[in-house]
Amino acid sequence: MAAISAMVSVGTRSSWSTRAARAALVFTALIVLAWLLLLPLIAIFAEAFRQGWAFYLDAIRQPDSIAAVRLTLTVAAIAVPLNLVFGLAAAWTMTHFNFPGKTLLGALIDLPFSVSPVVAGMMLILVYGKYGWLGAWLEAHGFQVIFALPGLVLATVFVTLPFVARELIPLMQAQGSEEEEAALTLGAGGWQIFFRVTLPRVRWALLYGVLLCNARAMGEFGAVYVVSGHLRGLTNTLPLQVDQLYQENFTAAFAVASLLALLTVLTLGIKRLLEWRHGDTPNGF
Repeated sequence: MAAISAMVSVGTRSSWSTRAARAALVFTALIVLAWLLLLPLIAIFAEAFRQGWAFYLDAIRQPDSIAAVRLTLTVAAIAVPLNLVFGLAAAWTMTHFNFPGKTLLGALIDLPFSVSPVVAGMMLILVYGKYGWLGAWLEAHGFQVIFALPGLVLATVFVTLPFVARELIPLMQAQGSEEEEAALTLGAGGWQIFFRVTLPRVRWALLYGVLLCNARAMGEFGAVYVVSGHLRGLTNTLPLQVDQLYQENFTAAFAVASLLALLTVLTLGIKRLLEWRHGDTPNGF
């Protein structure tokens, strides 16, 4: 009996130590997240409303700010679908076929993660700028890339290129191709297999990648800063508008920044909702 009591006592102390360690880790993580994320977010909105609602509404209703919002949404609306198509095609190719250069394709997909966005913008200028490889020819035919919407889209597409593909590739590898092969033996065509078998199996991972891609597209600064020309009301996206306002009107800059923060919070909220509703499904994330 004494031995049993000793074992129970040791087990209780071990269980208590485990719970204490877990609680300490959770508390530490919450403190760090609050310090690094929650506190700055609160500071943005506190500064944005420091001079009252009237000033806040006036700041976000300025023509340049409205133009920046419109341009940001336009760039994202073009760049995200392009990366959706590329991500699907790249993930399908990487997981269903073996071909020369497969490793190189995987490295190229990850390239935007390792290249500075500013460097990416400089590369686009070297290719599409006025004195670049293709810039003179394009301008001679009436098509401007740099300091115009096409340059902003190209820069955004480059920096957001990996997000959709890198969400889909691990899932497709884990799922395998047995169901597609079974559909093929039953007489299904390529497009039928894609839309009725492959796409439903990866739909939530695809949507998750699109959300991340969209958040990155709307918040991109470095590459867009280089290729935009900083033309207020014309080529300024929301991050660039915030940067310019910061030099002129501190509170107005935070008022416009709060719009970007709201878009980010909305994206994260949708992401968490999807994870909560579909995270336990076999074809979830």
